[in-house]
Amino acid sequence: MKIKVIFIFLVLFSLSSQAQKFGYIDTEYIMNKMPEYKKATESLNQITDKWTKEVQTKNEELEKMKQKYQQEEILLTPDMKKERLEAIDKKEDELKILNNSVFGVNGQLFQKKKEILKPILEDIYKSSEKIAKKYKLSFIFDKASDLTMFYADPRHDYTDFIIEDMGLNLKK
Repeated sequence: MKIKVIFIFLVLFSLSSQAQKFGYIDTEYIMNKMPEYKKATESLNQITDKWTKEVQTKNEELEKMKQKYQQEEILLTPDMKKERLEAIDKKEDELKILNNSVFGVNGQLFQKKKEILKPILEDIYKSSEKIAKKYKLSFIFDKASDLTMFYADPRHDYTDFIIEDMGLNLKK
């Protein structure tokens, strides 16, 4: 019986002595220090502006069609009304499809953002991996992600180590 108690005590002691270390970084802060991220953001903004203008143009065309229909409605035959309303409905459907394909959950904008940010995030990941090995960390969390941190002790913040490892300027 005493041997079992001693064995359990030794197992618990060995587990507690191998506590896992963790740290956190702020990818948003890191990316704002990266010139590549600034270029990527500018490029993404240009693409977004282009797609926004395209959607706005289609929307304006639709509004003109609706106004023209309302102005001429009295003069149209029932068949002509039906034809115009079908054209308006078709234009609305096209606009919805365009809007969803560009700005939807997995739309072109989302895909483009993912494509543009991938190399930047890979650089941060590689550097994080180096820092984790160097400081013997089991986990590195991202303060900027959806993971909610109500409190984080600054001594566990490894953001500056990542910035230094990536050769970025801390002072900017």
